[in-house]
Amino acid sequence: MATDLSKLRNIGIMAHIDAGKTTVSERILYYSGMTYKMGEVHNGTAVMDYMEEEQQRGITITSAAVKCPWKDCEINLIDTPGHIDFTAEVERSLRVLDGAVAVFDGSEGVQAQSETVWRQGKKYGLPCLCFINKMDKLGADFEMCIQSIHEKLIANPILIQFPIGAESSLEGLIDLVKMKAVFYNPEKLGAIYEEKEIPAEMMDEAKKKRHDTLELAAEFDEELMEKYIHDEPIEEELIHRAIRKGTVKGELNPVFVGSALRNIGVQRLLDGVIEYLPSPMDKGDIIGHKPGDEEKEVTIKCDPSGDFVGLVFKITSDAHGDLNFIRVYQGTLKSGSRVLDASRDRRENITRIFEMRANERKIKDSASAGDIVAVVGLKQTLTGDTICDAKHPVLLPSISFPEAVISMSIEPATAAEKAKLGDALQSLKREDPTFDCKYDAETGQTIISGMGELHLEILQHKLVREKGVNVRVGKPRVAYKEAITNKAEVEGKFVRQTGGHGQYGHVVITVEPLLTDDGHWSREIEFENKTIGGSVPKEYIGSVERGVRDGLSSGTLAGYPVVGIRVCLIDGSYHPVDSSDLAFEQAGSIAVVEGVRKAKPVLLEPIMRLQVVVPESFFGVVQGSLMSKRGMITDCEIHGNLRVIDAKVPLAEMFGYSSEIRGITGGRGTFTMEPLSYEQVPEQIARQILV
Repeated sequence: MATDLSKLRNIGIMAHIDAGKTTVSERILYYSGMTYKMGEVHNGTAVMDYMEEEQQRGITITSAAVKCPWKDCEINLIDTPGHIDFTAEVERSLRVLDGAVAVFDGSEGVQAQSETVWRQGKKYGLPCLCFINKMDKLGADFEMCIQSIHEKLIANPILIQFPIGAESSLEGLIDLVKMKAVFYNPEKLGAIYEEKEIPAEMMDEAKKKRHDTLELAAEFDEELMEKYIHDEPIEEELIHRAIRKGTVKGELNPVFVGSALRNIGVQRLLDGVIEYLPSPMDKGDIIGHKPGDEEKEVTIKCDPSGDFVGLVFKITSDAHGDLNFIRVYQGTLKSGSRVLDASRDRRENITRIFEMRANERKIKDSASAGDIVAVVGLKQTLTGDTICDAKHPVLLPSISFPEAVISMSIEPATAAEKAKLGDALQSLKREDPTFDCKYDAETGQTIISGMGELHLEILQHKLVREKGVNVRVGKPRVAYKEAITNKAEVEGKFVRQTGGHGQYGHVVITVEPLLTDDGHWSREIEFENKTIGGSVPKEYIGSVERGVRDGLSSGTLAGYPVVGIRVCLIDGSYHPVDSSDLAFEQAGSIAVVEGVRKAKPVLLEPIMRLQVVVPESFFGVVQGSLMSKRGMITDCEIHGNLRVIDAKVPLAEMFGYSSEIRGITGGRGTFTMEPLSYEQVPEQIARQILV
């Protein structure tokens, strides 16, 4: 553990799928001395991709955490997945980090998933460095990458270096702060590099780029501005200081360049992480609140001597119980201590603390503010829960996750495995917040839901390989929703009279559509109490809301959940003896079901944001295919001899598209897809679904 918090960095590597994140991470481990042999994604030896499924597919599925030294600092590094189906892994990792490195493919620039992870980083206010990787790849174009970062991410890239050559002629890079050329020795795996004078033919370009860099940096430091205006010599330290200020504020994005596969530029990137990204001290205080009272704010300081506060951001199942990953925000956590799960108001035990190195672990006695560790002993705690000192309870902002968009039926292969399946599904649900499962009483089937076909396929394999449950699965199905188009006012009464006390609950509610700023139905349900004069006693309002939410869990058209609705409780009545929580819960449920029926319900389907990259010669056939799937092309760009197509397509039309795109492009087309919004299903298609 770094005792000096200013020398600790908690960073994540994030990017579009196949931009080279894991290769960058493997090089970092090698150069920092954490491994003695370079792991490679393409031959299944990557340390960070330790799951069997990851090694077979050559993709990252779960975010791996590792601590490594660099110079006099320590870096907690998390390698996140690039595939949109595992967006929860990215979301929960970025929530607990202090900074990030965004990796871009030198021949592609900003791709669809690059934009998604960048938005996720911005949501949590993460300062971000850019690493333009794969500059040795055919079609690599440094200037195009910078332009796409500027335009598509609306970022402010500031060049720290630029490449010497590109594609097969990539030799090294030019450092614009030191004004030196850096050449790498390929025979020594890039561990040895030389600094030389900048080649004469590149000097003019280097001077111009350095001038632009200083101009951007000068806005963040008065002393640098003074020297820049008067054309005085500027010390390296001054440039670093100014760029660091702009980066920590989130207003500058330093750009590094190289090729991780050819071992070019990774050490300089690590220097940049230390130089420009914030330590836990630089991130400032975090504001939490007292459990049950959001008005009472509590300031959390990055202080090892304060009262303990931590956030559980990831859970993985283990042969010996759950392994909970925790970011410690304040205080010190000791093994064998008892803590409070403030999110659930439960006492929990911490039996052991580990420092993680992907799937390996090292036992620690304690962890203090700024640390990211894994612990064993928590029984009921879930992802996003705050754990803290029981004498000083506090809740940190939790982590929000996207909703599942696809589902399929699953059943045990034999009756003997039925109980095992239930336990295994609950275990997966604890691990993965975007996975859901429920029992359909009408069909007698168990339905599992996730973020995409690949997500469900991986979960199915996990059940077989890790949980030892053989299962049969049905075809993937779209997770439709229902919504309303009109406003309606209805009443709900629940009156039962048996011997002795009866049941009496009576409510009057209005329902209306809840739309977002862009006119789509919101994914939320809003409940508001507008009663006056105590027509419904205060103690029953919560029960009415519970009943309303329960009633909306299955709609009136085809039993899909209702979203995008605002429910207002406007009136009602009660009985001084017979009214109860149960009666008002039932009344709320009866009323809202009738309200949805009267407010002209419609069926909504998930619309996906699709990006297809195909050779120019296949553009016409791919365009025709998308049109036949009710797709709408929103943008189209040419990158060399490739066409990049952005489109909106209903998920229902996209099952099996990976096989189709390979077939119509001779195996040369690729695509990525992510949830965009929910939109109304066209009437003629809705009729077919509802038959």
